[in-house]
Amino acid sequence: MKPLRIKICGVTQPEDAVMCAEAGADAIGINFHPGSSRYVDPKNSQPLLRAINPLMATVGVFVGLPIRQMTAMAYQMGLRGIQYHGENRDLADPFPFSLISAFRIRDKKSLTDITTYLEMCRSFGSLPAAILVDAFVDGQHGGTGKTAPWDLLVNFKPGVPLILAGGLTPENVGEAIRLVKPDAVDVASGVESSPGKKDPQRVRQFIASAREAAARI
Repeated sequence: MKPLRIKICGVTQPEDAVMCAEAGADAIGINFHPGSSRYVDPKNSQPLLRAINPLMATVGVFVGLPIRQMTAMAYQMGLRGIQYHGENRDLADPFPFSLISAFRIRDKKSLTDITTYLEMCRSFGSLPAAILVDAFVDGQHGGTGKTAPWDLLVNFKPGVPLILAGGLTPENVGEAIRLVKPDAVDVASGVESSPGKKDPQRVRQFIASAREAAARI
């Protein structure tokens, strides 16, 4: 298995960005969706963005925006990638930014929807950099603390890197990795003391547990 990548999502404070880098995270997610409890206003994001280690990937999380708008914002803020949540998927080319397309998994049809989306992307010559799979919670787009249906994701190989999100914690991430064998894991609420405030001990525990589990596959 390729080395597992770890993304800490919903970072809102500069000191947490520094801590995540020191703990060994590969990427940080910043939520620019106003409806999120981890929302960061783009106008006030500079101190946070300046604190992020330049060797880490910085991913902006957006809901329901066209790709052109997301890439414009990513350019202005110096992001590495964009993560899209929503139903109306835009097939425009996000280059030079990496696109992570997020899907909420409820049943087998959810996996069929991903396959259909990727077939459309191939026909347009523009595949996403990765697919992120999360739990389905009506009216919410991640950060819910609910686990995705791992049983449905066993042996699911979309043909692009797979990022597993949804209710991951230091206590269960090892089992999730053993079952799903994702290319990356994404955590928000599972390493927090409160929404948007990361707990250093839980971040370190999560990363250690994930690395240990990945090394055994």
